[in-house]
Amino acid sequence: MNIKKTLGAMMLCAFSAVPMLAQQTYNEMEQLTINEQVTTVITASEPIRFVDISTDKVVGDQPINNTIRVKPKGEAKYEDGEILAIVTIVTERYRTQYALLYTTRMEEAVTDKEIQLIERNAYNNPAVSMSTADMTKFARQIWNSPAKIRNIGTKKHHMVMRLNNIYSTGDYFFIDFSIDNKTNIRFDIDQIRMKLSDKKMSKATNAQSIEINPVMMLQQAKSFKYGYRNVLVIKKMTFPNDKVLTIEMAEKQISGRNIMLNIDYEDVLSADSFNASLLEEE
Repeated sequence: MNIKKTLGAMMLCAFSAVPMLAQQTYNEMEQLTINEQVTTVITASEPIRFVDISTDKVVGDQPINNTIRVKPKGEAKYEDGEILAIVTIVTERYRTQYALLYTTRMEEAVTDKEIQLIERNAYNNPAVSMSTADMTKFARQIWNSPAKIRNIGTKKHHMVMRLNNIYSTGDYFFIDFSIDNKTNIRFDIDQIRMKLSDKKMSKATNAQSIEINPVMMLQQAKSFKYGYRNVLVIKKMTFPNDKVLTIEMAEKQISGRNIMLNIDYEDVLSADSFNASLLEEE
């Protein structure tokens, strides 16, 4: 048997079976019909990081992180079947393009479009070091794991707020905390804030605080009666020893209870890395 010929034939078959995706014209794209009387909503399976609409004949916005809306500008006149624009959608892990065709018949316009698996081209987004899906998976595994930290907590309003775990992976810290409500009064959450604050606050001077916006919050519950637990994900950081990382939960008025947890830098430094056994948990 001629091995070289056999290998050559196998390679030829393999290449012929792979679609040529390196170049694509708008005639080969998925086409969406649009009309100025209809808002076309396009939904991705994960957060959208970038959108480009190739002409100013179409306007759009992004009302939530995984959804965009597009519509032709109404003041101009377009021909039926005219390509008005190409919309490019880049998420955390894939890229998709649609050709937007004008239709004069409103009933033909696409109102709701979900990006299908076959329409997704894999894309290594350099701005994303960890996808939201992976972040959520890790946070849920932490939420389901036992507490390893027992000596960091605070008491107020007959409530106890505790730090359970700090994990570190990639560019992120995963901070797991819980609250035990010892009263029979439901706690309606107004907001959860994170900030860097001074350890020693002088009454004569304004305390210096830096607001920190979590990249992700696992639980979105708006109230709890007896127990609450959540995992906040923040970008890795360093901060001086005269500062503490603070998690504060405030209640809606009228009662307006609030409770906060201070985390020293030494506790952040001792954050566990994700280990194999934790990542294998379901």
